[in-house]
Amino acid sequence: MIPPFQRDMAKATELTRAGKLQEATDLIRRLLQGAGAAPTAAGAAEIAPDAVIEGAFTRLQDAPARPDPPLSEPAKAKPARAKRAAPGKTGLAETLRKIAAGGMPAHGPLASAPPVAPGAAFLSLTYRSPQGSRDYRLYVPAHRPDGLMPLVVMLHGCTQSPEDFARGTGMNALAEEFGCLIAYPAQPAGANAQKCWNWFRPEDQERGRGETALIGGLTREIQAAYPADPARTYIAGLSAGGAAAALVAAAYPDVFAAVGVHSGLPAQGARDIPSAFAAMRSGTTGTPHATALPTIVFHGLADGTVHPANGVASLAQALPAMPTLRRSTRKGTSPGGRAHRVTEHRHADGRSFAEHWEIEGAGHAWAGGDARGSYTDPAGPDASAQMLRFFLQHHRG
Repeated sequence: MIPPFQRDMAKATELTRAGKLQEATDLIRRLLQGAGAAPTAAGAAEIAPDAVIEGAFTRLQDAPARPDPPLSEPAKAKPARAKRAAPGKTGLAETLRKIAAGGMPAHGPLASAPPVAPGAAFLSLTYRSPQGSRDYRLYVPAHRPDGLMPLVVMLHGCTQSPEDFARGTGMNALAEEFGCLIAYPAQPAGANAQKCWNWFRPEDQERGRGETALIGGLTREIQAAYPADPARTYIAGLSAGGAAAALVAAAYPDVFAAVGVHSGLPAQGARDIPSAFAAMRSGTTGTPHATALPTIVFHGLADGTVHPANGVASLAQALPAMPTLRRSTRKGTSPGGRAHRVTEHRHADGRSFAEHWEIEGAGHAWAGGDARGSYTDPAGPDASAQMLRFFLQHHRG
């Protein structure tokens, strides 16, 4: 028997596609106000009635940014740019129109690419395959250790670009510090009007199909063309990018040694628009990983776009494959003042197999990010540094 909430959401989807927007609007408002909807966990932030499947982001207060690496040439002075205000709410009828058309409008200008260190390169490349093509940026550090380098694939969130995501996460500076390659695939507006990875579509969730195959193939192309270590290749993402990272890592455990999910959802946690709304609003479970996949998860406990229960579910996918781990919990406060709780599942030798970072007061934004990029929470713990620390503990084989 189909649960009432899913049945009614399916009806709302049919009304939207039929152009009956007012009827669909009224129905979804009734559902999200509690009529037939699943209960929300006590104390957890609830999805706003006008939240969108692709993900709406919140940029939190600024804090001192991680310094850039030295410029390879003198920087040109640029006029000061006003800080972007948090995006305003979109009317539900307009949300439905955009969903029916394949996406949502962007939220203003994005940050430019971060400076490139002397001797480094931030390449603009294109991957082509039977499943289609994707442009991507690849950071090749000046600090190149002997032998093969770790590779981290970073999937941006909705409305973002590779350049903006590189600026906001600060991963290029960490690449210089640790000698890593960093790849940033770009989701074009032609694939999703909001430039979101299509994490909720069955055709983009499986090995050898759609966007999952594109990202897996792009990664293998980098491994073949650059000194990337196939045993130390990782993937991470934010929001829709985090959900996509979970999907790709689960589909290609022979390619990725670990995954990072920030403010995202578990792999295969939705299969269509109604289940995507339900997952974002109240959480979902997804499918446990068939093989051991080291996983690190970050989620703000005040996230009003993707319910924090999805962070719990993202971590839970990894645990059945490793039932003998030792669990522990610790608390801390970031230099920016964000209290957080870290739940760790460790091997007997002390290596962390799975980590869940829950951040008090944080919304839908990259923790510890650079304020010059979009949709970051500079006050939070440094998710980029912690993910890279976690990744480098793990290798395939």
